Amino acid sequence: MSKIIITCAITGSIHTPSMSPYLPITADEITEHSMEAAEAGAAILHLHARDPEDGRPSAQPAHFRPFLTRLKQNCDAVLNITTGGNANMTLDERLAAPLAAEPEMCSLNMGSMNFALYPAAARITDWKFAWEKPFLENSDDLVFKNTPRDIAHVLTVMGQERGAQFEFECYDVSHLYMLRHFVDRGLVKAPLFIQFVFGVLGGIGADPENLIHMKRIADKLFGDTYTFSVLAAGRHQMPLITMSAAMGGHVRVGLEDSLMISRGKLAKTNAEQVSKIRRIVEDLGREVATPTEARAMLALKGSDRTAI
Repeated sequence: MSKIIITCAITGSIHTPSMSPYLPITADEITEHSMEAAEAGAAILHLHARDPEDGRPSAQPAHFRPFLTRLKQNCDAVLNITTGGNANMTLDERLAAPLAAEPEMCSLNMGSMNFALYPAAARITDWKFAWEKPFLENSDDLVFKNTPRDIAHVLTVMGQERGAQFEFECYDVSHLYMLRHFVDRGLVKAPLFIQFVFGVLGGIGADPENLIHMKRIADKLFGDTYTFSVLAAGRHQMPLITMSAAMGGHVRVGLEDSLMISRGKLAKTNAEQVSKIRRIVEDLGREVATPTEARAMLALKGSDRTAI
């Protein structure tokens, strides 16, 4: 099998500070978590920003710039900036930071979908900040909007105009067909890096059968022009990404996807999860890719051609 790419999603926009005291919020915390994750073996860092005052998800370039600058100066990992932000943000807001940074890689959600986080609110009794509870509870009436027009715009301004490659986040089988549509339109070119996403309420469930099915359909639609990675939410994280590694795919960990390191135990750092999956995949006989190797595998433009 080819070398395996470990992606680490450092903080995301789903979890809130009341869920874990270890969730990185400030630029210093995001930088420290990212550096440690890269040292542990993450070739790609999937990055969101937060308001350092209260941990609220932020799309402001001013909240991205401090940790992006430090990571570029001190870390060789691929810096992959979200274009998803969170579902409460407009497309212009979500694109502000990646447009300014012109990174090697961006994430791109391949469709509009329900993005329901509200069950998590019932498990929290002690709230740190006033915004958290309504943020979670109101997601029962929330749609993440990424229409074909939105997707085409992101592919144009970030891909064609700025040379970024994409982590194509596919939360359901329909998203694979949408990606095929944009390949046929000429807005997406191989090699494709497809992130199968499981376990988000509103997307495909975290069942092993669904991973097999997603892989089968992706093979049908894209042949040998793509590689796949897997992320799974919460308790499904390690089982499904281990399955991905055994199938020849890549893996994603991080506190964006799961706050835990084992049953009932919070992860204190992102590096803990990177180290755990590294041990697992190496025991399976896979060799972990370096950032340089990941850049070659995914045909990235290189960190020297970014504006960060």
